[in-house]
Amino acid sequence: MQTIISISAFLITSMILFVLVRYSKVIGINDVPNERSAHKKITPRSGGIAIFTGFITTQLVLNFDHLATYSYIYIATFLIFIIGFLDDKFDVSPRWKFLVIFFATVILYMNGIEISSGGVYFGYHLVLPLVLVLPFTFFAIAGFTNSMNLMDGLSSSIAMIILSTFLAVGWFNDDTLMITLSASLMASIVAFLLFNWHPAKIFMGDSGSLTIGFVIALLSALSLKYITPPAVMFIIALPLLDTFIVMTRRIQRGRSPFSADKNHLHHLLLNLKGDVPFVVILLASIQLVFSIIGFQLHKANDITLLFLFALLFYVFLQLFDPRLRRRTKHKSPHIRAQHLKDKHQPNTKETNV
Repeated sequence: MQTIISISAFLITSMILFVLVRYSKVIGINDVPNERSAHKKITPRSGGIAIFTGFITTQLVLNFDHLATYSYIYIATFLIFIIGFLDDKFDVSPRWKFLVIFFATVILYMNGIEISSGGVYFGYHLVLPLVLVLPFTFFAIAGFTNSMNLMDGLSSSIAMIILSTFLAVGWFNDDTLMITLSASLMASIVAFLLFNWHPAKIFMGDSGSLTIGFVIALLSALSLKYITPPAVMFIIALPLLDTFIVMTRRIQRGRSPFSADKNHLHHLLLNLKGDVPFVVILLASIQLVFSIIGFQLHKANDITLLFLFALLFYVFLQLFDPRLRRRTKHKSPHIRAQHLKDKHQPNTKETNV
């Protein structure tokens, strides 16, 4: 049954994407390039409409009992999709987006989906006080939802790796909900990737990235029944590391951690290599390694996994630093000597009179 649902989600998403690309001028949801963009021409960013429609329609038509049983999940996801769509169309303020994510989180919390444990450390089970469970659940869900949004065009590729890992977790633990959510959304994303691969015919927009981020955050909370919190951090590592690192750098520079810049991992790699497919494949491969580690070591000691994740954060923070190139230039004696030589060398260029 799940195979039929996934195939249907793929076909529906593909057909809607074809229409969205063909009639992008009529729909009017387009991405205009700016100084932070990797693309050079106006491109529709309505792919999230197709992803969500394919994802939800198959449940409505082919899996209605499941939809009715977990209606609160799909209502919460619908709220996230709507605010993402409105942001793509009218540029909604971050305050409204966080407010909607909060209401969606409350819906999940009222139906038993929450994050109440931080793991076991030195034999002590870290359990949150009841008063902190909802705020922490909201913090975690909102944080990751926006982390996927910040990944820009990489959201779909990274999401495929993460969702496939949660599909495996659901499969090995016979969790129908995790299997259905993961497999159905993956099928829609595969269809999107056919239209999104460089050079992209369409982007997913906030309606897609926020929705996908929210579903992955939801799956992260559901997976805590089977794997430890540090293992989940590895499964969703790349968006987390990217967000933590960028915010840390902004704070170090005395800027707001929520300000926009081009210091995300994909920006730095693209500036270094200048090859979009290479950057996508490289970061997806890194995420695959992290997800495998999280899945294989999900029963390892929590303190060990947390230490490894902290080490990863430090390595990435030092490795992907946009200031390194400038520091190297200033500190290299060879480059400094060459600079002085060029400075004192007479100008031999011909001048038109």
